[in-house]
Amino acid sequence: MSIVVTGATGHLGRHVVEQLLQKVPAEQITAVVRDEGKAADFAARGVRLAVADYNAPETFDGLFAAGDKVLLISGNEFAKGRVAQHRVVIEAAKAAGVALLAYTSAPGTLTAALADDHHGTEEALLASGLPYTLLRNGWYHENYTENLAPVLAHDTVVAAAGEGRISTASRADYAAAAVAVLTGEGHENQTYELGGDVAWSFAEYAAELSRQTGREITYSPVTVDALTGILAGAGVPEALAGVLAGVDASIEKGELVVSSGDLSRLTGRPTTPLAEAVTAALKG
Repeated sequence: MSIVVTGATGHLGRHVVEQLLQKVPAEQITAVVRDEGKAADFAARGVRLAVADYNAPETFDGLFAAGDKVLLISGNEFAKGRVAQHRVVIEAAKAAGVALLAYTSAPGTLTAALADDHHGTEEALLASGLPYTLLRNGWYHENYTENLAPVLAHDTVVAAAGEGRISTASRADYAAAAVAVLTGEGHENQTYELGGDVAWSFAEYAAELSRQTGREITYSPVTVDALTGILAGAGVPEALAGVLAGVDASIEKGELVVSSGDLSRLTGRPTTPLAEAVTAALKG
């Protein structure tokens, strides 16, 4: 039996593998990667590597074994048909008879276009008949704290979210939830709505940045169209810019407030405060 992690060298996947190494022997972990070189550090610690690509279905032939627990981390190639990519993994897992397939999805309340691929993947997973766990991850702190350069350059947080609130947590928090599912029992056919313990507004985020930098950083709310233009002007492909700005519209409607408490229950600890992520980003 192996615990198999797809996208293992991505931002979330690395956290998952690192945390698995603290819980199970390395030889029980398989990291699925596209570039073996990027996972050399895992291989050196005894993790099994499997080279496969969502866009090449044949690379998943024989990759899974009966009894494996698989974490399907959603792909980030928005223009390449993510549902079809994910279906490659689901079909290979079904053919092998895996014990569980966990998928990193999006909150069930999210209606933004970004959620469409997640809904499609969930439907494919449920239709497969595989034992599943839906890890409906909310937004990450790092979506904001890793993009502080323009904020600090202009002393302004720009968003199209109005006074909406959002329940973010750290990548490490979401990884811990996945690890709890992959190493625990009783998670078959469960859906977890995951988000931070405390929801915040962009005005509060600006205030936290002001507190930690000693500068006056303000929140500048804009329209969805204006934000789309700003993102496109910064080099984000126009279609993706529209999708990302659409998430802000969902935030304004309260669709990314997650009040289930599932994340802290799964991990057995409170979620990482936003202020802690801001501190780490400013130090970095």
